[in-house]
Order: sequence, then structure tokens, then C-alpha cells
Amino acid sequence: MTPADVLVTTLGIMLRNCWTYLCVGAGGALGTVLRFWISGIVAQAYGERFPTGTLVINITGSFVIGILASLTGPDGRWMVGPLPRQFFMIGICGGYTTFSSFSLQTLNLARDGEWGYALLYIALSVILCLVGVWLGFMAGDGLNRTL
Repeated sequence: MTPADVLVTTLGIMLRNCWTYLCVGAGGALGTVLRFWISGIVAQAYGERFPTGTLVINITGSFVIGILASLTGPDGRWMVGPLPRQFFMIGICGGYTTFSSFSLQTLNLARDGEWGYALLYIALSVILCLVGVWLGFMAGDGLNRTL
């Protein structure tokens, strides 16, 4: 295979995947806007000393990805193709949840000497996000059985 053949093959694959990338990117943009809006509302309501907004985002995002995984999985009630799943689960949920923000905020709490808050934030994030994804998955299973 010549370098030109490799280039043409690669471009063909990229063009076929272009729609997928655009859909995931659009979902990511939507999720990011939702994260910014909701975390701002929570921060106004509860203040910013403790990163409650990010915690709420991660818990609700874990719930949503859990319910989507259940409803659209192989045994799920909603038969959807890979593109809608990618749009919602990779795009929207990926843009919405904020693990990188969680990491930075935990580091900042620790650097500011707020070790108690840092440890509390880690524990709450891990435990409540796991509970959120489990509850979402269970809700999806319940909907799968009743719909």
C-alpha cells in the first residue's frame, strides 16, 4: 500500500466517522452548558466554600449515565443505535460531569489546609456518585420491566 493509499483510506474513515464526532461534540457542548448553569445555581444557593455544585453535578450525572446504560443496554427497554448512546452518554454526560473539576477542587482544598473538607469531598463524591449510578441503573431496570 502506497502512502497515498494510506492517506485516502484514512480520510475515508475520518469522513465516515465525522457525523459521530459532530454528534458527540454537540452533546459535549450541551452537557457543558448544563453543568455551568446548574453548578452556578447551586453555588448561589449554598456558597462556594465547599464545592457543592460540582458534587451535585457528579451525583446527578452518575444517575443519568446509570439510567441510560440500563435502558439502552443489550437487555434494555429502549433499542437505540450506537449514535444516540454516544451522543447522550459520551457527549452530554461527558460534558456534564466534572471529574477534572473534582480533582482540582480537592487539591485546592488540601493546599488551603482544608483537609477535613478535602477528605469529606472525596468520600461524598465517591460514595454518592456510586449510589447515584446504582440508583439510575436500578430505575432503568424498573422501567425496562414496566414499559
